[in-house]
Amino acid sequence: MQFEVWAPQADRVTLHCDDTTRALERDPGREGWWRGEAEARDGTRYGFALDDGPVLPDPRSRRQPDGPDGLSAVVDQGRYEWRVEWAGRPLPGAVLYELHVGTYTPEGTLDAAAERLGHLAELGVTHVELMPLCPFPGRHGWGYEGVSLWAVHEPYGGPEALKRFVDRAHDLGLGVVLDVVHNHLGPSGNYLPAFGPYFTDTHHTPWGSAVNLDAPGSDEVRAYLLGSALSWLRDHRIDGLRLDAVHALADTRALHFLEELSTAVDALAVDLGRPLFLIAETDLNDPRLITSRAEGGLGLHAQWNDDFHHSLHTALTGESQGYYADFARAPLAAVAKTLTGGYFHDNTWSSFRGRHHGRPLDRVRVAAHRLLGYSQTHDQVGNRAQGDRLSAGLSPGLLACAAALTLTAPFTPMLFMGEEWAAGTPWQFFTDHTDPELADAVRRGRRREFTPHGWAEEDVPDPQDPATRDRSVLDWSELDDEPHARVLAWYRRLLALRREQPDLTDPDLADTKVAYDEGERWLAFRRGDVRVAVNLAKEPAAIPLGPRQARVLAAWEPVEAPGADGVLNVPGESAVVLLQG
Repeated sequence: MQFEVWAPQADRVTLHCDDTTRALERDPGREGWWRGEAEARDGTRYGFALDDGPVLPDPRSRRQPDGPDGLSAVVDQGRYEWRVEWAGRPLPGAVLYELHVGTYTPEGTLDAAAERLGHLAELGVTHVELMPLCPFPGRHGWGYEGVSLWAVHEPYGGPEALKRFVDRAHDLGLGVVLDVVHNHLGPSGNYLPAFGPYFTDTHHTPWGSAVNLDAPGSDEVRAYLLGSALSWLRDHRIDGLRLDAVHALADTRALHFLEELSTAVDALAVDLGRPLFLIAETDLNDPRLITSRAEGGLGLHAQWNDDFHHSLHTALTGESQGYYADFARAPLAAVAKTLTGGYFHDNTWSSFRGRHHGRPLDRVRVAAHRLLGYSQTHDQVGNRAQGDRLSAGLSPGLLACAAALTLTAPFTPMLFMGEEWAAGTPWQFFTDHTDPELADAVRRGRRREFTPHGWAEEDVPDPQDPATRDRSVLDWSELDDEPHARVLAWYRRLLALRREQPDLTDPDLADTKVAYDEGERWLAFRRGDVRVAVNLAKEPAAIPLGPRQARVLAAWEPVEAPGADGVLNVPGESAVVLLQG
């Protein structure tokens, strides 16, 4: 078997493979690369020593059986026998479901999560979005401190478990999206700096030195990230990638890394004969990210839209701290602006940033499905001091309003696991760092983050306490109890309407029309012949819909269709979906 590694700064590279050791030779055709052959098969352990130093895992390791600090293992990608012929599921018309493997079930494994995929197929979502799977220290964590960007966290089950999960999802008609982190690695278990200039001090990020996308040596670093991304899509049959915090990818080259990535993914989709897509997490509000390359954009297929979340969150909760401040001044107006224009900040003043922010989105050129809309995500729940979901503070009626707005808005909807039944469990920030100093630094940093906002240190959960993770595991026994069962039935009905009513998947953002009353706390919008009305106030609201006849398709509380006057009487904290004709 051929082994190779990029180590441009080394004078000697030694391969340690099982019980054998052999010196690698420079590759005459590729500067900085070393290569050599050794007997190996699936599961063979190996590593590289640079200049007689310690044996390190392969930067392109497909498996880390003993964690980030252990030896790598050979993976025969052809060994797994795929059961399902899969033509793929495109992004237009999709509904995503964000899932964290370690807390979706008590077992916290891919195989255990696969056993629960039938619930999602019955619910009516189309794609499962897995939070990051790359190896990280310990057993439990969010996954955003991963290393070995080609491998799967061994406590989750390793690479074969991921293939079994994908196979099961595809068998149920579900696509699979994977969250990948290109903007930083580690810090624990990150051996890339020993091999080459994977990071640069030319730019700095919240995590330290930036990944090297534009300094000397960046050609190989970009190829490393591209190769990792394509491997997930090709070798594990993933359908799309969610790219974490792309605003932290510092790249001054004329060909931006994201454009290079989107070009490569589109080419792979053609080769494989199935749709593939890229979804960016970004706070830039820059439509060029999701504009086609032919029109001068970077060619990503979609982005998370935090502006919709922030406006909806303030309307539901009344919170106004931090970045919520701008949205909280007139929350229903903010919801209306995002429903019709995509962004709230489109070169408008952002008090949180102390400057103008964003750029207007062309509603005619940009299809609405390119923006993901959601009322909750792992970030927006887990980065609260106690990881409290909306269900911890809102009535079932307001949760029903949030669901109606999310699942009937023009955007591609995304749910956060457990949201569909108003899960009573929190989702808190937890880690399992094996380095005591790093563990203590994370613990102190978490408390330091929230104490200025009035939280006592003892009220901020200790990320390293195993109980913090355990509290965050979904409680599947809740589904049959009230109000959980009623909320779940409401989500199922709304998702069924998305399949039944073509207007709800119409990509024309400019076709959405909104009316609202900030003081009375109601909002209604039209998409084709579908009308959606929500009343966030405790008192009933009389909402004028116009003279056309309408029939009720779904209602959280019983309502009568509008009479001749076109007025819909909506009970307090309730939502209604109608069809006018």
